[in-house]
Amino acid sequence: MRQAFLKVKDAADYLGLSPHTLYVWRHRRNGPPSFRMGPRGRVMYRIEALDAWIREQEQADSRSNTTLSPLDTAPQKRSDYATSA
Repeated sequence: MRQAFLKVKDAADYLGLSPHTLYVWRHRRNGPPSFRMGPRGRVMYRIEALDAWIREQEQADSRSNTTLSPLDTAPQKRSDYATSA
């Protein structure tokens, strides 16, 4: 049976980050979605949400998403400049 939720340390290991980075992102409301679980309010991450967040990061990066690459777009035409004499 596979785990559905990860604690901060395990989520950080899963993402290849430090737990401190996840705490900072959570404080700034950045990074993958997290929530508090249980009477002690332990911060948890759903594995599905981590995977979805990773996919979002890949799509937002032009190196992974060729539709965002400036190298694949046609050059823009300059508008005709008025000649001043």
